[in-house]
Order: sequence, then C-alpha cells, then structure tokens
Amino acid sequence: MKNAKNIKTNNLLIGCLCALAAETLYGLSYVFTKDATEDASTLSLLGWRFFIAFVVMSLLAVTGMIKIHLKGKSIKPLLAVAIFNPVLYLIGETIGISHTTASESGVFLACIPVASLAASTLILHEEPTKPQVLGILITLVGVLITILTVGASSSLSIAGYLCLFLGVICYALYSVYVEKASDFSGTEITYVMLVCGAAVFTLLAFIESCVKGNLTDVLLLPFHDSGFLTAILYQGIGCSAIAFFLSNIAITKIGVNRTSSFIGIATVVSAFAGAVILKEAFTTYQSIGAAVIIAGVYTANTQKQVGGLKNESVQES
Repeated sequence: MKNAKNIKTNNLLIGCLCALAAETLYGLSYVFTKDATEDASTLSLLGWRFFIAFVVMSLLAVTGMIKIHLKGKSIKPLLAVAIFNPVLYLIGETIGISHTTASESGVFLACIPVASLAASTLILHEEPTKPQVLGILITLVGVLITILTVGASSSLSIAGYLCLFLGVICYALYSVYVEKASDFSGTEITYVMLVCGAAVFTLLAFIESCVKGNLTDVLLLPFHDSGFLTAILYQGIGCSAIAFFLSNIAITKIGVNRTSSFIGIATVVSAFAGAVILKEAFTTYQSIGAAVIIAGVYTANTQKQVGGLKNESVQES
C-alpha cells in the first residue's frame, strides 16, 4: 500500500514537471514562429521543422539512445494522435500565429484546458475533481483578463482566430487519444507523431514551392537565413521532439485534465517573451492576468490532489 502511494506521488511530481517544461518550451515557440513566418511560408516552416525533428529522433533510435518497438503492434491509435497533433493542430496554430500577435496567440490557445476537460469527460468519461475545475476556471479568468487588455491593439484577424480555434479543438482531442494509447511508450508516441508530421508537412511544402517556382530557395533557406535556421532548430528539436515527448509523458502520468491545466503557463511565457523579445505591449492588466493564470495552475494541482491520489491508492490496495 505504501509503495502504491509513493508511485502515485512520484507520477504526480514527474507529470507536473514534464508538463511545466513542455509548456515553457511551447510558450517560447510563439516568438520563434512569429519571426520565422515573416521570412518564409507556413508550410516551409513546418516542413523544415518536422524534417529536422524526424532526422534527430531517427538518429537517436538508430544509435540506441532511445528505444522504439513498434513491430507487431497496431499503430492505428497513434495515427489518430498524429492526425490531431501535429497535423491539424499545428496547421491551425501556425497560421493563426502568423495572422495575430504573439501574446494574442498564446492567450487564445490557453483556452485549451477547457476544451480538454470537456473532451476527457465526454470521451474518456473521466470526471474532473473540484480543484481541477476550479483551477481551470481561474485560469480561464486570467485568459479573459489578458484578452480584454490586448483587445484595443490586437490584430482582429478573423481568419487567425478561426485557425487558433481549430488548434484548440485538435489539441484537446490529441490529449484524449494519447491517454487512450496506453500500450505505447512516450517515445513511441512521439516518434510516430514526428514521422507523420514530417511526411505531411514536407510533402505540402514541396508542392507549394513547386507551384511557386521557388523550390531551390526553400531548400537553401536555412543556409542563407540564420534567423530561419535558429527558428526551425528550436522548433524541430525543442518543440517537436523534446516538448512533444514531455507532454506525452505528462499525459500518461497525470492524465488529460491535470496536464491541460498547465497550458496557461505557455500563455505567461509567450506574453513575457512577446514583450521582451518582440517589444509588444505588456500592460499592468496583462501582468494581473498572468498572475491569475499561475494561480489557476496551482489550484488545479494543489496538495488536495495528492490526497486524492493517496485515497485512490488505498482503495486499489
């Protein structure tokens, strides 16, 4: 019984740390994406990003630094995961970011916890705890505060908002299907996501460049533009490989609801990064919104949660 309690507590700690690290990486990616889309098309960015991620992950697998065992397993559950994220989710996110401000994009995508909670309740039939519901609602209040403060100087791009909304829904469904793919390790889930992302986005980027007649320019872009190279290296390795892996581990350790409660952290990181790096406006009200978001994340993962886990352990024992 004591071992079961320790395992539950360790899973909570590991899952929370993975979720926190992943969202920090995602938050910084908004700034890199905003810069990169000014010099290249969305598809060129995604194609290079996932090609790099796929190559890096494949080299790690070939050298034995990571273990991937897919032989004899049906990968249909992983294909469902990959369709929602990265394929549909990143199309919505990247196009949305390119049409809005970095802070605005991060704020909009912070609505994902609400969609994830609804998806896990409807599809996985997981009833959220009171701290989770309260924490997510507090986070949503922080999001709304920040949205209202940037409204006057926002992009007001309907197309951008619609694409970001697509991203919200697809990320929620991705989270649910990761939890359902319990027969696979976090590394295996991540690798299939990267393979699908590389296949889809590289092909689309190739088709787009052929139509525009700038295939050579796209192929040589990372070698001529250091800013673009930095962006795709960060996104390919930092976000597509490391952050995907951390996020998948978090979902398997602490579930959809707890993991999604950390998404507001990306909003805080992106808002600060937008102000510091892109010199976007960051008002006192946005600071208040960021503080409320952090309070919501804390509430959703309070010690009360650990107590609940301990009670579950007693019942299981």
